[in-house]
Amino acid sequence: MAELAEAAGITVRTLRFYRERKLIPPPRREGRIAWYDEHHLARLRTIAALLERGHTLGGIAELLTAFEHGRGVGELLGLRSAIAAPWSEETPVRLSPENLADHFAGEVTPENLAGALDIGYLAVDGDEIVHVSRRLLDASSALVDKGVPLAAVLAAGRDVRTHAEALAQTFTTLICDHVLSGLLNRPPDGAPLAPEEITRITQTLATLRPIAKDVIDAELSMAMDRRIRAELEAWLPADDTPPE
Repeated sequence: MAELAEAAGITVRTLRFYRERKLIPPPRREGRIAWYDEHHLARLRTIAALLERGHTLGGIAELLTAFEHGRGVGELLGLRSAIAAPWSEETPVRLSPENLADHFAGEVTPENLAGALDIGYLAVDGDEIVHVSRRLLDASSALVDKGVPLAAVLAAGRDVRTHAEALAQTFTTLICDHVLSGLLNRPPDGAPLAPEEITRITQTLATLRPIAKDVIDAELSMAMDRRIRAELEAWLPADDTPPE
């Protein structure tokens, strides 16, 4: 074991941990002697390479189990890609300081820049400024053009971000509890997912993405209708209320 650990560049303690997690197969035994071979060393090097690429030990165990059971590793990676696929379709925009000033004439103050950096709308990349989203940039610019101060736009953006995070948590909980529960609640040493289960999960997630966006759009539209009607009643005298 010590010789294998040294060849793999890890500690004996780490090697024992990998054995306990069943990340490597047991050694061939002759009496009290445990013999490891090139297969074990290759497995350890594979684990190291996957860890460097950001995989967790749990994910590596699943990949190795899939391989040992004859399932394509690509199939399991396809499941991971389906779960982690981005929901947003935002396009970042690269701007020079002059371009940014053109979008928000007279509003690009140190305070507003700090606020935009803090909320994550802007980032600095060398000599350029990167806005996180073309749609958010256009919306912010339009609001400022109509007379809304950029500081107020950024404050509203923070409020929207807070509510968006709460909505995302609601949908994530629904997905985890009712779509991914079988995957999330599986014991680490349980049998691998059947191919048809992987297909079901990936197809369900693909279907849910536009549904979640439709729900948010519908609820926001109806909330705006309710809010505008309530504000109209406060703004206008009773006899000036426009007919429905």
